Amino acid sequence: MSETSTLDEAGRRRAFAEIVEPEIEVMLRVARAITGSVTDAEDLVQESLVRAFRAIDRFDGRHPRAWLLTIVRHTNANLHRRRRPVVIDDWELVHSSRPAFGSAESPSAEDVYVMEELDGALGSAVAALDPRFRSTLVLVDVHDLSYAEAAAVLEVPVGTVMSRLSRARERVRKALGPTFTTTRGEQP
Repeated sequence: MSETSTLDEAGRRRAFAEIVEPEIEVMLRVARAITGSVTDAEDLVQESLVRAFRAIDRFDGRHPRAWLLTIVRHTNANLHRRRRPVVIDDWELVHSSRPAFGSAESPSAEDVYVMEELDGALGSAVAALDPRFRSTLVLVDVHDLSYAEAAAVLEVPVGTVMSRLSRARERVRKALGPTFTTTRGEQP
């Protein structure tokens, strides 16, 4: 896609239509997983699409899904960076305090997504995973990203994605126990 750097506005629009538009649905699913909210996901994807359009000239044409999901992740981080609260120095005070009005600690957006999309025991098993393993499992097994695409999104080597995915799947199998899983042809 290096020739896109010399494209006019019509060429940029064509490249955007060919590369970006087919991936919008995946971007929305991943954004919903990140934000835990349909409206926040739509806002995040809209901002990401603007950034992708501006950067289409610099895209090399390889792994469009990974490129776009990286934009989504970075856009989300940038949006939250602007709203970052003042840093607290006394963590003991924070950990010993109770939530206001008796409310429980809010689950993360990813935890909310996992609990809504997956049922019962499987949802609990996935939610209990370390965030590194859970995000890898969700990207590959739920959102159907390839290892290379997930590696690009997570900014880790492909081998790391493979090992995290293997560990995540094994931990989910163990959490579900023999009632829910069978091993290669054996009966539960």
